[in-house]
Amino acid sequence: MKMPTYIQPKLPYAPDELAPAISQETVDFHYGKHEKAYIDNLNRLIEGTEYADMQLEDIIRSASGSLFNNASQAWNHIFYFFTFSPDGGGEPEGDLRKAIDSQFGSFEKFKEDFVGAGVSLFGSGWVWLSKDNDGKLFITQSSNADNPLTDGLTPLLAFDVWEHAYYLDYQNRRGDALNALWSIIDWDVVSSRY
Repeated sequence: MKMPTYIQPKLPYAPDELAPAISQETVDFHYGKHEKAYIDNLNRLIEGTEYADMQLEDIIRSASGSLFNNASQAWNHIFYFFTFSPDGGGEPEGDLRKAIDSQFGSFEKFKEDFVGAGVSLFGSGWVWLSKDNDGKLFITQSSNADNPLTDGLTPLLAFDVWEHAYYLDYQNRRGDALNALWSIIDWDVVSSRY
């Protein structure tokens, strides 16, 4: 029996450890079921194709349609869930903090702009903090499975604004859901991406 090309990584925390920002029920459904489906679909779609031995980022940059959607959503969710820690929160330091303060005026203003971008996104998608090759930061919105990798940017932070990411815990209060995520961000992980 052939093993799948991509395997869903085990989270570095227990499913109940992000509460109250994200409940165990949401982690179980969101990472346990939604993310597993994206990876299973990705493996099925690449089997026997030119994509079978490609890195996930390269699939995202070159694929379209259902393959792109499943590859990008698999990547997006791993990126998202591995940004969090039960010991997270606080504020970034070092070069990332300097860049945030320089480009957005302050960390508080960055947070306000970032959540605002997530709340104002119509429908399902993501809000991203990314950087270009010169280290300039960008807050962008992406619909559905879209990802800044396709624009040549390096993602640093993502908030998932699909309803399945927050509806069990916050119903239609997207802003509350996004603001709660600041308490679980592992800024060491985000800074390492910068």
